[in-house]
Amino acid sequence: MKITADELRTKYLTFFQSKGHTLISGASLIPENDPTVLFTTAGMHPLVPYLMGKQEHPAGTRLTDVQKCVRTGDIDEVGDSAHLTFFEMLGNWSLNDYFKKEAINWSYEFLTQQLGFSPDQLSVTVFKGEDGIPADEEAVEIWKGLGIPDERIYRLPREDNWWGPAGETGPCGPDTEMFIDTGKEKCGPDCRPGCHCGKYIEIWNDVFMQYNKNEEGKFVPLGRHNVDTGMGVERTICMMNGLDTVYDTDVFQPIMAKIKELSGKTEFVGDEVRSSRVVADHMRTSTFILGDQKGGVTPGNIGANYVLRRLIRSAVRHARKLGIAPGFTEKMACVIIDEYKHVYPELEQNRERVISELLQEESRFSKTLDEGKREFDKCISGIQRKNDFMASKDPAYVKDTTISGKQAFKLYDTYGYPLEMTVELAAEIGFTVDVDGYNEAFKKHQELSRANVGSAKSGLAEHSEETTALHTATHLLHAALKQVLGEHCNQKGSNITAERLRFDFTHGEKMTPEQIKAVEDLVNEQIKKDIKITREMMTIEEAKEAGATALFAAKYGEQVSVYTMGDFSKEVCTGPHLEHTGDMGVFKIKKEESSSAGVRRIKAVLQK
Repeated sequence: MKITADELRTKYLTFFQSKGHTLISGASLIPENDPTVLFTTAGMHPLVPYLMGKQEHPAGTRLTDVQKCVRTGDIDEVGDSAHLTFFEMLGNWSLNDYFKKEAINWSYEFLTQQLGFSPDQLSVTVFKGEDGIPADEEAVEIWKGLGIPDERIYRLPREDNWWGPAGETGPCGPDTEMFIDTGKEKCGPDCRPGCHCGKYIEIWNDVFMQYNKNEEGKFVPLGRHNVDTGMGVERTICMMNGLDTVYDTDVFQPIMAKIKELSGKTEFVGDEVRSSRVVADHMRTSTFILGDQKGGVTPGNIGANYVLRRLIRSAVRHARKLGIAPGFTEKMACVIIDEYKHVYPELEQNRERVISELLQEESRFSKTLDEGKREFDKCISGIQRKNDFMASKDPAYVKDTTISGKQAFKLYDTYGYPLEMTVELAAEIGFTVDVDGYNEAFKKHQELSRANVGSAKSGLAEHSEETTALHTATHLLHAALKQVLGEHCNQKGSNITAERLRFDFTHGEKMTPEQIKAVEDLVNEQIKKDIKITREMMTIEEAKEAGATALFAAKYGEQVSVYTMGDFSKEVCTGPHLEHTGDMGVFKIKKEESSSAGVRRIKAVLQK
């Protein structure tokens, strides 16, 4: 059956309204009830209070909607045939109303009677049980009752058939996933739904939320039975229309056409194909984030703001590769807004804001790229000067035509210049780049950051005076925790903004008020002493011999920086520090909570 995105949305929502579901509006992309994620990644986020039974939903216990979602976990895969950072998810919900029987029966009915798939095309997967959680034999029996034979019911582990929670804690449970058999030959004896050979394509997912993952990481019965389903709009219309990629669907066609127009190309070849898809995906996602009804996310250096900045800058970079002139972000946004405003009117309402932010960020990054080009030219000049000098000393000298991995990474890390641009420019003048060396430097950089997208060195998202002071305070906090609670308290991660520090450490139980006060007092005592902070460069072996804390030592390289604060703290670190402890202010712990099993989290501030 050929179908458009508008037709699929209407058909789905109408069907579930006929089953007693109330149509509700999709929520913001910026989650309100789940601080553990940057964006709404699934339809369940806006409904968490209702799923948990903390309050009744004003629209009742049966709901249906289409929800905007952003997922960036596979951002580096964007450009293939299927991965997207923004997508629409159709869903129907039961808030302690119906459960597995009704959900599976209606899924089967919609697929076979509304979308026209043959029952013989349908294969399903169910949860086989794991870690003390029983197998979902109830779902198996329901599918068998609908005529799906046992050989097309695949029992799979949690990795395949367990959903959630979307963040660190929350509702979750087993799911049953539906796959359409494309008719292709199996790739081998182990070929099954979930295999990436293309024989089976997932079309729908019914999640049975009957557990809650608590702060200790345990799965406990939720006490109520909820159903959460999900059908991706883009992937479904791609499959139903027999298309090769999601970029061939009707929602992407105006976007891809505009990219061709702006590039002056009628078709894309080779690497241009991926670049065009990255521009399409990232511009669509950026437009939806900026045009969201809640607002508040603009390009920046922290969290969701950083993700948005990364998306826009990646689009700008790939647009340059396609020969698209500056100012293109406005033109792309207008096409996207016009394509979706009848479904998401907030895009039209926020058109001015979307365009303004996109153009500003495009301009900022264009300047960054230009600065990077100047530094690239300096790098080449330095290599050529060395070649000229060596050749004057030795006529047999073989000229160096390689940009080192360290130099290439500096262009990226300091000036924001992407590796692929360095490689392309180098090739134009007969030079090469030590890509392996770059990757090694990049890997070390990632290990040092020890944080999610948006964090930078030593847990900092920026190096302002405020963040520098808070970062310095984490050293005192680390040492104080060891004194008060014991040497087992080791840092597991940190994240610092201009307003607060967040510090994760190993400890098996909640701190008492007395312990929190003792830690605060120790830190503030060192601040009042106004200790001069010293920095020494030494090998990692020398640092350990000197008694420095070096939990991440293997990741720092041969030479490391050791920061010392009197006889209280000595630690290997890469981040910026104050010159004296007295410049911090008053240290105050605002919250102490569980981060994960065996790991506690402190949130603290410095008060002037």
